[in-house]
Amino acid sequence: MAKPILLAIDDDTSVLEAVVQDLRRHYGQEYRIVRAASGGAALDICRQLKERKESVALLLSDQRMPGMTGVDFLQQALTIYPDAKRVLLTAYADTEAAIRAINSAKIHYYLNKPWDPPEEKLYPVLDDLLEAWKQGYKAPFEGIRVIGVRWSAMGHTVRDFLSRNRIPYQWLNPEDNPEALALLKEKGADDTKLPVVLFGDGTALVQPSTTELASKVGLRTQAQEEFYDVVIVGAGPAGLAAGVYGASEGLKTLIVEAAAPGGQAGSSSRIENYLGFPDGLSGEELGKRAFLQANRLGAEFLTQSVTCVRTENNYHIVTMGDGRNVTCNVCVIATGVAYCKLDVPGADQFSGTGVYYGAAQAEAMSCRGETVYIVGGANSAGQAAMNFARYAARVHMLIRGESLEKSMSKYLIDQIARTENITVETGTEVVGMGGNGHLECIQLSTPSGEQSRSTSSLFIFIGAAPKTDWLPQELARDSKGFVLAGPDLRAKSTAKWPLEREPYLLETSVPGIFVAGDVRYNSVKRCASAVGEGSIAIQFVHQYLASL
Repeated sequence: MAKPILLAIDDDTSVLEAVVQDLRRHYGQEYRIVRAASGGAALDICRQLKERKESVALLLSDQRMPGMTGVDFLQQALTIYPDAKRVLLTAYADTEAAIRAINSAKIHYYLNKPWDPPEEKLYPVLDDLLEAWKQGYKAPFEGIRVIGVRWSAMGHTVRDFLSRNRIPYQWLNPEDNPEALALLKEKGADDTKLPVVLFGDGTALVQPSTTELASKVGLRTQAQEEFYDVVIVGAGPAGLAAGVYGASEGLKTLIVEAAAPGGQAGSSSRIENYLGFPDGLSGEELGKRAFLQANRLGAEFLTQSVTCVRTENNYHIVTMGDGRNVTCNVCVIATGVAYCKLDVPGADQFSGTGVYYGAAQAEAMSCRGETVYIVGGANSAGQAAMNFARYAARVHMLIRGESLEKSMSKYLIDQIARTENITVETGTEVVGMGGNGHLECIQLSTPSGEQSRSTSSLFIFIGAAPKTDWLPQELARDSKGFVLAGPDLRAKSTAKWPLEREPYLLETSVPGIFVAGDVRYNSVKRCASAVGEGSIAIQFVHQYLASL
């Protein structure tokens, strides 16, 4: 971000140089020092800076200059930068004129020349003025801007992708923000084709895909190599742990993730039962730390979807969403699970426009002062309820059971009970939804009968469906799609194991393809368990490689 500017003006070059040097020595780290040799030149500079939308914090002008006095300059500069602090440099004989200029030019201070030593006569005055200027200064935003309406599924996808990848952005809604409309007009963008994503370099993307966004913000979307020792599909806790151990033990490791590091756990606002963090930590923080650790150890990350994996001559070929292939000795499936869809009228219609699956951190601020409904009674739902309670006026948790005890950790149950604006409604289900363009109401089946409730935000945390439709048929799964491995292959599958040796504990029905985390059949759906499986999967990878 560009530094605010201190503009010094004097027609005497030796005096101007002295002013600039004193300013630079004391304020150079925080401000940019600009000079002008006349009032007219200074006005031109001010106009140019204004056009470039740069900030001017201080105007420091000499009074006696040919063509335009310092008072005249400060009066005219007032219309260009009304919030800048204005200081007049005067000779002793000009003191009366300086005092009169306090009213006419609205100057904030005048200084007699010479001002030596500046530590006593210059800096204390300017320090106070600049501190006062900072109080009303709002730095211009120079990062990514997302222009889009709240009730847009595509807009939600864009904001959710940026949020989950910890990429700062500013969201401007053209329905209530004139600046958004002005920016669209400036870029010649069509306000009917939203969202539009504006970047600091002046470029824009209209209705971008997540792959286009990833490439633009600097995430890698193409693998650097054609061959890897191990390719890990999924960057949740299991995939990240496998990446850390694989890279740290000398394996050329690629981690492929379509959304963001952290997986489902990454959207948890607070995990308080993870070993070694007595104060708890957010899933986002856990994912960030693991990503940085794996990256530092040499693992390569790729923001891409994976469409299939096939095996040829004991090698595994992983096909990306863009059609490119990567070959590896070993593939680790760690794609985790997705929340099950709510099968009621209106659920598909309002998905992304009021109905959200998971914590949807991008929507949290939008819910300020509103009534939010959360469906589900497991830990993820409880963590989301605690998070949304910070913004929403009321949070209603809807569960079919009689209580939270069977599905939620006690620490979360206790926290929810102590939070005044969270209400747990038992024996309650969503049976319908309605709205015009976005969710406006839900129909509930409650112990006292059917009810209609007004709300614009419904967050769903029910069940878990594995992300395994892309896997080959020969890779054995149970009836729900969870991947079978190790001893479960014989117990739960008719798939024929092709080797003389027994499959390793986390090895699937295809030798050299392993599975770890929530996507595995009968896994423990806890973050620490997923991390453990990801780490021990690498031990079996070494054994497999040694057997080749």
